[in-house]
Amino acid sequence: MQFTSIAFTLFFTFVFGLYWFICRKNLKLQNILLLISSYVFYGFWDWRFLALLAGSSAIAYYLGLKIGGSEGKTKKIYINLGLILAIGTLFYFKYFGFFIDSFANLFHIKNTLTLNIILPLGISFYTFRIISYFLDLKNNKLKPETDVLAFFNYIAFFPSMTSGPIDKGSLLLPQLKKERVFTEEMAADAARQILYGAFKKLVIANSITPITQNIFQNYETLSGSTVALGAILFLFELYADFSGYSDMAIGFARLLGFKITKNFAFPLFAQNIAEYWRKWHISLTSWLTEYVFTPLVIQFRDHGKRGLIAAIILNFILIGAWHGPRFTFIIFGLLHGIYYIPLIVRDKLNKKKKFSGSFPTLKELGNILLTMMMVCFALVLFAAPDLKAALGMYGRIFSFSLFSIPQFIKIKILGLIGILILIDWMNKDQEHGLDIKRFNPWMRRGFYVFLIFMIMYYGVFSNGSFIYEQF
Repeated sequence: MQFTSIAFTLFFTFVFGLYWFICRKNLKLQNILLLISSYVFYGFWDWRFLALLAGSSAIAYYLGLKIGGSEGKTKKIYINLGLILAIGTLFYFKYFGFFIDSFANLFHIKNTLTLNIILPLGISFYTFRIISYFLDLKNNKLKPETDVLAFFNYIAFFPSMTSGPIDKGSLLLPQLKKERVFTEEMAADAARQILYGAFKKLVIANSITPITQNIFQNYETLSGSTVALGAILFLFELYADFSGYSDMAIGFARLLGFKITKNFAFPLFAQNIAEYWRKWHISLTSWLTEYVFTPLVIQFRDHGKRGLIAAIILNFILIGAWHGPRFTFIIFGLLHGIYYIPLIVRDKLNKKKKFSGSFPTLKELGNILLTMMMVCFALVLFAAPDLKAALGMYGRIFSFSLFSIPQFIKIKILGLIGILILIDWMNKDQEHGLDIKRFNPWMRRGFYVFLIFMIMYYGVFSNGSFIYEQF
């Protein structure tokens, strides 16, 4: 049941009606409805994993209570047990088969343990919520949650369950325990964000997908310039797909009275790689910054810049590995970590760059283009199914055919990408891409009509799945 499907529209309309018109004055009823809706939503994908979701939530809730009622070594044992169970579950479903296969291939052993482990949808996202819960208990940033409905809803909150954002307990749990307010202004802004998310997914991402798939599947027979074009188009596809999902998730959550984590902040205009990661998949990078990078920096603090470089590279290897059990993802993360080294050496890691005017200067434009070229170069690893294919694509890109005219250039696609960049640029200082409440009513209506027309005329409705659902 995808956000852009008719089934989800009917589902959400039904839930929204019950939530605000029947259960409005009863917080407990609202939370019961929310939990049932989340489990129905998840069951639509694959009902077999509902038990895993409920079981993981129940164990985490129980251990949280035990942590709250214990001290010293006993408390530490419960916290470590919770972390081991959460990480172990994620490891088993996501990485165990990969390690068994790799071990068998390395030592030329016949793999009699071939595993057909199915990856449960959203497990990386809801498991990271559970891990952050235990880490926050360990660091005394959160108290054990005693409200079972609030806790189960925190783990399974359906707008952000399958592809994030990865909300921390300190953000979502308090909202689940207090009365939610519905205002016209909030609903209008949520609807704007959903509309823009649908535009990005249906018009931009889905229009580019067939082209990039064709290029990456047939790279051996295509010119270097065409493969390079594929990497550039994939950047826009991935951005439109993932940020489109995030926009819709945030919008649907707001319609239910929740404010969840912002996941994108116009990363296409980043002027260096550090700024790019402060604007891209914000909930994951901030999660890893708090729980992995900062402890590593403290651990390596006696080693100066070398320690900082080591901490960043380890952090980015983890970001790569989070995406899945592939060497290409690990090298993708490693490469991004290496990108940071010049910034660290020149003490420009935390320097934020603001645009000097309404349009970027030549220097700012050059910074943006250089950053996006580095990102596109790494995205070849992200898009390739394995290391051999990635090396093959790089081989095609760095051949003489790089200087030929690429195939698959379509004016329509370039025009759509131009519209995306223009809208993002207009609103780059706002909360989201269609935060246009500063415009007069007629201009706003014109914008809505334009985007609806684009969706109806150029939208591709045959591909409803989102790229990050596979992680």
